[in-house]
Amino acid sequence: MLTIDYLRRHGLLLFEAISGSRAYGTDLPHSDTDLKGVFILPEHDFYGLDYVPQVANATNDEVFYELRRFVELLLKNNPTALEILGTPPDCIIYQHPLFAAFRTENFLSKLCRQTFAEYAVAQIRKAKGLNKKINNPEPPARKSVLDFCYVTVGAGAMPAEKWLSRQNLPARQCGLANVPHLTDLYALFVDPDPAAPLGYRGLLRDAETSNDVLLSAVPKGEVPVAYLSFNRNGYSTYCRVYKEYWDWVARRNTERYENTVQHGKNYDAKNMLHVFRLLRTALEIASTSQLHVRRPDRDFLLQIRRGEFEYDALVAQAEELVAQVDAAFATSALPDAPDRDVAEELLRTVRRQFYALPPRS
Repeated sequence: MLTIDYLRRHGLLLFEAISGSRAYGTDLPHSDTDLKGVFILPEHDFYGLDYVPQVANATNDEVFYELRRFVELLLKNNPTALEILGTPPDCIIYQHPLFAAFRTENFLSKLCRQTFAEYAVAQIRKAKGLNKKINNPEPPARKSVLDFCYVTVGAGAMPAEKWLSRQNLPARQCGLANVPHLTDLYALFVDPDPAAPLGYRGLLRDAETSNDVLLSAVPKGEVPVAYLSFNRNGYSTYCRVYKEYWDWVARRNTERYENTVQHGKNYDAKNMLHVFRLLRTALEIASTSQLHVRRPDRDFLLQIRRGEFEYDALVAQAEELVAQVDAAFATSALPDAPDRDVAEELLRTVRRQFYALPPRS
């Protein structure tokens, strides 16, 4: 099994660099140090059956791409791959002489409109979703099916729980039966005797775990006192939202969430920082045909991270920036896509030259 340490010890690295916030210039004293790089498979393995496209450590903050995978990503204008090529000199840990053949300007294209800007748009949607979760938290107590049931009263209806309370009836004295041809509408029967000799089973099997109403066998001749409607779609939507919310609570980065709560603006500041970093980078690519990984607007980006802007104002500014990016790419001098043939020949040349080198002792 290939590991990053193995790649280093056996001289298989083409490039290794510090990435992330330290490369962007948006790092803080407590920021992690992420590493990205490019390696080349041992020749014996390359000609075998088990191609390894990338190698990472357990936390995925150190990721190295095999040369072929790296070129594939460059041809797609993947931001991570392009940023490896645009690494600031002070962040480069190691560069093999052969790696100098890979230059950013040979790969930048109008595909960056999609890969940079659309990823930023996805981050805006993510920020909106987080904002919604923060401002509309789901109570820990999960609603039951009965909360989505309504009982007919005259020409209207009222919540089932309220109807039971007004009738001074326990649910166990009730029974439900299907109404033919009408989906999720049930005839509601009541056993007037608290001892429940008619054998009705109630409305739910268990209030906490049931995902549907409970049907009963109704003695012949019994007349329904009302009809009960189960809003099944509303219940399903609620269950999905409830699960998404509490899954998010379980997975969320505690430090980032506490920072979000602390600055009081109810958005993930780090997430919004990346929205503007990506959009401004995309605008520069379209306008200048250059990629600047080290951001010249560090102060502005760190203001976002500190929560110094209102959420709605940031979203509006980001959406305006998206429109500017679209317009810039529409008139950009960049090619529509990188030249695949040139990239493939470069891949072959570098691999042949690397394998022709004497093994590193």
